[in-house]
Amino acid sequence: MNVWENIGYRLLVGFCKVTGWLPRWWLYGVCVPVIYFFICKIGGYRRKVVRENLSNSFPRKTEAERLIIERKFYRHLSELFIDTITLCSLSEKQARRRFVVENLAEHECEVAGRSWICAMAHFGCWEYSSTYTLHTDHQVLGVYRPLRRRVMDRFYHYTRSRFGARPVPMNDIGREMLAAVRNDVPTALALIADQSPPWFSIRRWFDFLNQPTPFFMGIGKMALKLRLPVWFLHVSKVKPGCYTCRMIEIYNGIAPLTEEEITERYAAELERMIRQTPELWLWSHKRWKHKPPQTHE
Repeated sequence: MNVWENIGYRLLVGFCKVTGWLPRWWLYGVCVPVIYFFICKIGGYRRKVVRENLSNSFPRKTEAERLIIERKFYRHLSELFIDTITLCSLSEKQARRRFVVENLAEHECEVAGRSWICAMAHFGCWEYSSTYTLHTDHQVLGVYRPLRRRVMDRFYHYTRSRFGARPVPMNDIGREMLAAVRNDVPTALALIADQSPPWFSIRRWFDFLNQPTPFFMGIGKMALKLRLPVWFLHVSKVKPGCYTCRMIEIYNGIAPLTEEEITERYAAELERMIRQTPELWLWSHKRWKHKPPQTHE
């Protein structure tokens, strides 16, 4: 980073730390409505994308019902900005209250001494998952895609590593996990798999939210290659800034499944979670920018 980028980064972190020290009632009771007003009412942030995604995903719902989900989504997105900012100043005690694993003891017993994959999504506040290091003795690696804006890339690297997690670029994760397995270092690999893969890498289309959808196959590929169990992170929102989650096993690391079958299980759990509380998913993401060959233009 050059001098100006370094100054920008320090100012951003400083601003977020100071903001995070503000009372909770101010952050979520005052700041969130202001953010909501600007991104939803004034800016209409990606409203066309959000409405198209909701319409295609929930064709049986009325327009009024989808509008309710849309408004709740923008409210949640506004809270997500505050959640991310507070990561710069959260204490360990606060972090433990913000992100609670309900079946932690049971899950830790199941993966004791083993490396495993945590299959995640852009649901709830996925940034809070970096605090999982406070609940486990495993080394925690978080897969991420480096950002072009180096200030923001360094900022997210900082927030995601504050409690001991280690962000790893997606191109390096295979080598990192192979080393962890060979050196017998119990590792939890956090992998967000609900993004849209590039067209050239699409191998199969899955029935997901009423439409053919491609998925990254990395979870299944790595699970089979290294014989790693896969657990899905099912997230629920208790109140603004506070989440609970449950670990749901979708592959035990032994059964003779294919990459596609593991991915299909992930997609099924993800859809189940989205239908339960749809406003917590990132509907502004261009998830369906690719279409199957027969309809691809």
